[in-house]
Amino acid sequence: MYKTTLKTILAGSILAVSSLSFAADIDMNADANDLAIQGYDPVSYFSKSQPTVGNVNYTATYKGSIYRFSSEENRDTFKSSPSKYAPQYGGYCAFGVSMEKKFDTDPLAWKIVDNKLYLNLNKDVQKKWLTDVSGYLNSANENWPEIKGVEAKEL
Repeated sequence: MYKTTLKTILAGSILAVSSLSFAADIDMNADANDLAIQGYDPVSYFSKSQPTVGNVNYTATYKGSIYRFSSEENRDTFKSSPSKYAPQYGGYCAFGVSMEKKFDTDPLAWKIVDNKLYLNLNKDVQKKWLTDVSGYLNSANENWPEIKGVEAKEL
């Protein structure tokens, strides 16, 4: 009985630790299943100039988050240079980061600035962000190193 209980506890501990190793990094905005940008294809923002829903058959992992792609070509493009295509600030709202917060994003509230993808909480927040993109980006770039390692709920 003692050996069985010990084995069960050990197996449970190993599973718990191994599940943590697959979780999205703390500086990445992903859902409970580690899916980034709600399954949208990050490469499509650049190649099609619009967000496109990814396909579950074409995926890649970056910083512990799972990205979906609309094609094998887009997946391979991403894999060759993930930091080029992944949204800035780990996919958190660019306006929120400028305010020292980590907010979720709407993949349809987006903008490419200097060949980098930025997402916002929603279209209303994006309207505010668009009034001073360079100013908000300056603030966000200053804030990000300080908050990227902090849980969103703690900010």
